[in-house]
Amino acid sequence: MSISPDPTVVLDDRFARELNEMAVPWRGQEVPDARLLVLNEPLAADLGLDPAWLRTSDGLRLLVGNLVPQGAAPVAQAYSGHQFGGFSPRLGDGRALLLGEITDTAGRLRDLHLKGSGPTPFSRGGDGLAAVGPMLREYIVSEAMHALGIPTTRSLAVVGTGRQVRRDTLLPGAVLARVASSHLRVGSFQYARATGNVDLLRRLADHAIDRHYPHAAGAEHPYLALFEAVVAAQAELVAQWMLLGFVHGVMNTDNMTISGESIDYGPCAFMDAFDPRAVYSSIDEAGRYAYGNQPFVAEWNLARFGETLLPLLGDDQDDAVSRLSEALGAFRAQYSDAWSAGMRDKLGLPEHLDREVTAPLIDEVVTLLREHRVDYTSFFRGLGAVARGDAGSARDMFMDPAAFDAWAERWRALGPDAERMDRVNPVYIPRNHLVEEALAAAEKGDTGPLDQLLDAVTHPYDDRPELQRYADPAPEDFGPYRTFCGT
Repeated sequence: MSISPDPTVVLDDRFARELNEMAVPWRGQEVPDARLLVLNEPLAADLGLDPAWLRTSDGLRLLVGNLVPQGAAPVAQAYSGHQFGGFSPRLGDGRALLLGEITDTAGRLRDLHLKGSGPTPFSRGGDGLAAVGPMLREYIVSEAMHALGIPTTRSLAVVGTGRQVRRDTLLPGAVLARVASSHLRVGSFQYARATGNVDLLRRLADHAIDRHYPHAAGAEHPYLALFEAVVAAQAELVAQWMLLGFVHGVMNTDNMTISGESIDYGPCAFMDAFDPRAVYSSIDEAGRYAYGNQPFVAEWNLARFGETLLPLLGDDQDDAVSRLSEALGAFRAQYSDAWSAGMRDKLGLPEHLDREVTAPLIDEVVTLLREHRVDYTSFFRGLGAVARGDAGSARDMFMDPAAFDAWAERWRALGPDAERMDRVNPVYIPRNHLVEEALAAAEKGDTGPLDQLLDAVTHPYDDRPELQRYADPAPEDFGPYRTFCGT
């Protein structure tokens, strides 16, 4: 294991020091032939890292965990999780490492984390590796989410390893370097609670408060304030997912962050035709994590988070349960408010309108989209043209245009703001057929389609006629879409 000669790369080991019971010291597997597939230069600059150095041999070795800065302490993190409703007490980073924390140019502490870096004590029989396709999928989708304004982990780089990974077939291997406010999860708290070590649980909660919600430290009940803050953050996050037609695909408790950032883009996808039952994950056979179920699953996950905090809320457990239940009860109203406000923006409705006016209009358009299986993203972007007097593109999406006309007449009478609509309704999302096209080409060594797709989805609101194919829905022969977690 080499030590970095570059003094500009400084990684702290705060998680490993403060929560050593949840951190197993570990190193990334040696990579035989590191080759850069994609580097996020703006993010590197934000982290105070030199993009030119990251492209060097030593830089690539840092990005795969084979070269560690002096003083850094890479660890595999321990956590538990409810996976499809069943509790697993010991999950952890089975193919990932926290290299350490880095302070960015704005003074914020960020995790530098790897996926696909090799087996760890939490691998549970897996190989700990990752293939090029799933790692590039996370790069594409996480950077698109960031550009759309959704709180998310970010992707710094994907590096090919020169090693073949065995799945159904042999696939080229890769390591993803990603960045997050932290990798604390609901599952982290479940792990600490399951140990029975209340001191560890308290230190974890204090760590989360200090890192994400420092205002909670001064509250009368800091741990209740932590819970309330996470509930509010997740209500806002899931509302944003729903407003953009995003389906996470695997909302296990170990995939829900304390920070309120989206994490772990495995079997995820953006909807084409609007369908509350949309499921893209190959393993979600019962539709537990369907698009329309996401708010309910989030609430369920937060209930599991609340359970972990009970020992920290005093000796009167009945009172603790009551306070946590009241705090959790705010989720539905917070989610509804965030979603309704977002829909008002998507429809360009004036702020002064009463909810009694806007709610039926919103409900009706959602029903129309479902009944006519209208492309979700194209419809809302096209609606801006309708607000300007051109009904053609949106109207033509409906099997019965008259149904749309009746709704649109009432909507236009309210004076929708087309420019406001264009600021929140994207032209470009990671269309599933284009993602698959880019991944297939990259696996064969051609990153051209990947670069072109990234150019579109990282500027999602800028309509560029030359990029029309990136705005178009999937062709009819694309067929039903299924995604895979990559393990």
